[in-house]
Amino acid sequence: MTLPTQQLEAGKMPKIDLAVRGALWFGPIKGSGKPSEKGAAAAKSALKGGLSARGQQLKGQLVDVFVAKGKIMALAPAGSLDLRAAKEIDASGLVLLPSLTDVHVHLREPGQEYKEDIASGLGAAAHGGFANLMCMANTRPVNDTASVTEFMLEQARKGWPHGPRLFPIGALTKGLKGQELAPMAELAAAGCKAMSNDGRPVENSELFRRAMEYASDLGMIVIDHCEDPYLAPAAGMNEGEVSSRLGLPAQPDVAEAIQVARDVLLAEYLNVPVHLAHISCEKSVALIRFAKARGVDVTAETCPHYLTLTEDEAAGYSAAAKVSPPLRTRADVDALIDALAEGVVDMLATDHAPHAAHEKEVEFDAAPCGISGLDTALSATWELVRAGRLPFDAFVRAWTTAPCGRFALPVNTFAPGDPADFVLFDQDAAWTVSAQTMHSKSKNTPLLGRSLRGRVAAHFLAGKMVIGGLVSGV
Repeated sequence: MTLPTQQLEAGKMPKIDLAVRGALWFGPIKGSGKPSEKGAAAAKSALKGGLSARGQQLKGQLVDVFVAKGKIMALAPAGSLDLRAAKEIDASGLVLLPSLTDVHVHLREPGQEYKEDIASGLGAAAHGGFANLMCMANTRPVNDTASVTEFMLEQARKGWPHGPRLFPIGALTKGLKGQELAPMAELAAAGCKAMSNDGRPVENSELFRRAMEYASDLGMIVIDHCEDPYLAPAAGMNEGEVSSRLGLPAQPDVAEAIQVARDVLLAEYLNVPVHLAHISCEKSVALIRFAKARGVDVTAETCPHYLTLTEDEAAGYSAAAKVSPPLRTRADVDALIDALAEGVVDMLATDHAPHAAHEKEVEFDAAPCGISGLDTALSATWELVRAGRLPFDAFVRAWTTAPCGRFALPVNTFAPGDPADFVLFDQDAAWTVSAQTMHSKSKNTPLLGRSLRGRVAAHFLAGKMVIGGLVSGV
């Protein structure tokens, strides 16, 4: 267990504000603790509902979590510690997870609040299990000045004062035009966590090189949207059999891979870090694997839709499936799942890109690219764990420790002193994706009308319940 036993022995135990009892946990518990007879019997019963991970039974155990002053005080086998708290929660039948982190969202404020605003985006994040969000700079006006960054942070504080937390990403170039570097030092001082031209790739490699160097000098990482701007930019459809049958303009996977190759070669040459956004194809995975083998400081993310959906989603000219980079083939999906399990692809991100109904309910060519993902990401990716495609430890790494480690964000590993950010997840709750069940303002997802399993029953940030109602006190 993670309880600092020397505190117990010295009688210095702080006041316990919250105890969550009887949650099912699939990760390790540091140290040891002997559960009570009741706790051992309950844990044995819970193991009958264990998950299969890559052909092996994923064993869980029942645990109690203790919180003091917004921090994790202890994670222990259920019933092993006879401690009382000011508030106690019965988590029977629920899975314990650390709160997730999303390093790639578009919250549209300022300028396009009819699609999403910071308060509604953070609300969707809270219901989806996210503690930390990094939001891209393609707002109106673009987040290329300190005043825009400060406005975003103030809106987050007003809308959700207890979290989820917002971390703006500054524009890499002024106006995202790819012509002149943005004032990175000013943006960093205002609170930006990284720099990116996401949505409008930087085609000028000399400018991109200077951006990487300048950002590195400031202790910042450049996040790149990898897309050759001359190979069917933002087509939203993968070039292949489906696009040929539909007669749609399409983007080949090499459009992404070419830019990945440029970025990792520059990162190696300059000896600076780079982060690659929304990787979608097997060719890119091969290049990232090659770069990591050479010791390049590169990390990469992929998104739930690239792990669970294919280009076939667009077979009926459905603009809900139009996204940049586009949905790819089954072979690409399988390669990405394997790469995420292995750690070649480090982390997951939603690339939450909300659009209003009237913008998506048009001809495929005229519709904007993007999928709303904060509401569905946890359920969709947990299905990969349930099916044995993604190990639990890889799932946790991809949503928590990898993104937080890369971008220096708060993370809960359930060690004493970690922020008490965690989710109680009902892995068996079935729900239908609909306008009524989504919390984002925009409902643009190919998953509309489909049934998913797994729903957040309660979400705690710094020990405060920000989402609840489906759990009870004991």
